[in-house]
Amino acid sequence: MLQRVAIYCGSRPGHDPKYAEAAASLAAYLAQHGIGIVYGGSRTGLMGIVADAALQAGGEVIGVVPANLSQREKTHPNLTETHFVDSMHQRKAMMADLSDAFVALPGGIGTLDELIEIWCWAKIGDHNKACACYDVDAFWQPFFDLLTHIDSQGFAHPGSAMLRADSPDNLLEALVAHTKH
Repeated sequence: MLQRVAIYCGSRPGHDPKYAEAAASLAAYLAQHGIGIVYGGSRTGLMGIVADAALQAGGEVIGVVPANLSQREKTHPNLTETHFVDSMHQRKAMMADLSDAFVALPGGIGTLDELIEIWCWAKIGDHNKACACYDVDAFWQPFFDLLTHIDSQGFAHPGSAMLRADSPDNLLEALVAHTKH
C-alpha cells in the first residue's frame, strides 16, 4: 500500500518556472490522494515548494535534515514532523524506512545521488519499492540516455526498472502498480 513517497529534488528552484509549477502540482496531487511526502526538510528551492504545496493541500510532510545542512538549506518550520540526523547517510536510510516509493523531481547532484543510491539498493535487493523520475519537460532524458548506453555496453544488471512519468496521475498509477507486485 502506498502511504508515503520520498521526493528528491533541488534545494534551488532552477531557471525555468515550469519546475516550480510541476513540483507544486505533484505535491498537491499526492496530498489530495492521501499520500504523505518524505523529503529533505528544506524550505528553499523545489524542496520548499513541495512542502508548501502539500501542506496547503492538507497533506502530511516529513522532513529529514542532516545537521550540517540545517542552516544552509534553511529547515522548513511548519512540517508535520522534522527529524534531525547526523549525516546524509542517516538521512537516506531514514527516508528509505519512512517511504513506500521514491520520486526524483528536477534537481542537482544531491538529487541525482539520492536517486541513484536508492535505486541501487532496489537493484541489489535491499528493498522492492518503486523508484521513479518525474520527467518535467524531458529533464531526465539525458539520464535515461545514459542508462540506455550502460545497458548497450553490457554493464546493466537485470532488476527493478527506473520508472518515468510526466504527469501526476501517470506517476501515481505507475507507483501504485509497482507497489502491488
